[in-house]
Amino acid sequence: MILDATFWVTVSFFIFIGILVYFKIPQKIKTTLDQSILNIKDQILEAEKLKEDAKNILIEHEKRISNSRNEVKKMIDKAHEEAEKNVLKANKEFHILMENRKVNAEARVKQLKNQAIKDIKNASVKIAVETVEKLIKNSLDKSKLDKIYISSIEETKLALKKKSS
Repeated sequence: MILDATFWVTVSFFIFIGILVYFKIPQKIKTTLDQSILNIKDQILEAEKLKEDAKNILIEHEKRISNSRNEVKKMIDKAHEEAEKNVLKANKEFHILMENRKVNAEARVKQLKNQAIKDIKNASVKIAVETVEKLIKNSLDKSKLDKIYISSIEETKLALKKKSS
């Protein structure tokens, strides 16, 4: 029997396989691969869990944003309503103020009119008294009295015209 190289390669191969089995290398490789598979599965599960958490957080933030938008819209609407109320209130107060000023002005005009009438009456009385004094002082004859009377009436008319203007 010739021992050739093929025979020795075959014997070496079986010895190598035997050493691997003796030191339990295939089991160690299998254990390492199983451990790697478990680690990868755990990482995939963790990634899916993180994905779900992120999705829930996103939904929560979208709800918050939506709620915030609604609150802002309500605040803006309320501010518009209050502004309209304030404008109406200010307008009403302005009209009341103008009405009060109008009433005060009318009262002042009436007061001034009454004062003017009193001044005219006083001036008339003064002129009449002066005329009577002149008549008494100058009561010489009837023609002079008529002239004085006519001139007093003219003076009264002129004085009334001056007071009324």
